[in-house]
Amino acid sequence: MSRCLILFAPGAGAPSSHPWMQNWKRRLSEIGEVETFDYDYMRAGRKRPDPLPQLIAAHRGALEAVRAKHQPDSTFLIGKSMGGRIGCHVSLEEKVDGLVCLGYPLCAMGDRTKLRDKVLRALTTPILFVQGTRDALCPLDLLERVRAEMKAGNFLHLVEGGDHSLRVPKRQLQATGETQEGVDQRVLKSIADFVATLPST
Repeated sequence: MSRCLILFAPGAGAPSSHPWMQNWKRRLSEIGEVETFDYDYMRAGRKRPDPLPQLIAAHRGALEAVRAKHQPDSTFLIGKSMGGRIGCHVSLEEKVDGLVCLGYPLCAMGDRTKLRDKVLRALTTPILFVQGTRDALCPLDLLERVRAEMKAGNFLHLVEGGDHSLRVPKRQLQATGETQEGVDQRVLKSIADFVATLPST
C-alpha cells in the first residue's frame, strides 16, 4: 500500500491545536499520515502573521522534516485559509503531488480588488478548492474566473451555505435535514477522491 503523507497547515488566526484543526486532522488521517505544524509567529504567541517569505520558509521547513520522518510515496499540502495559500507558494519551490485549500482566501480582507491570484496562475501542481458558498474571502464568481485561466489541473468542491470555515448555519441544516458531520464527510470524500486520482511522483 502506498504511503501518503499530508502536511496540514493552519489558518492565520488559530494554531494547529485549535479544535477545528484537530477535528480535520482526525478526519484526514483516514486518507494518510497527517502532520500539523505552526508558523513562527504562532509559536511566539504573536497575532500578526510573519512576512510571506518567512511563512514560506517555515512551511518548507516543516515539509522537509515530515518527509524525512515518514519517507512517503506521495505528499499532499492541505491548509485552512492562509495555510492553503502558503502551501501553494511552497509547491512552486518543492515538488508535491497535490494541494487542497480549505477556504482559499482569494480576496485580502474580503476586498474584491485585492486578489491573491498570482500564485494560483503560477501553479503546475493539481489543486482542489473546498469552498463555502457564503465565504466572503472567496467570491465564487472571482474564483471561477481565476480557475478558467489556471495552468494547473483544478477542482472545486462547494459547501452549500458554508462560511470561511466550511460551517453551515444550523437553520439551513435543519431545513435540509442535514448535519454538519454529513457535510464534512462529503468534503472528506472529495479530498479522498482527489488524492486517489493523482499518480504518485
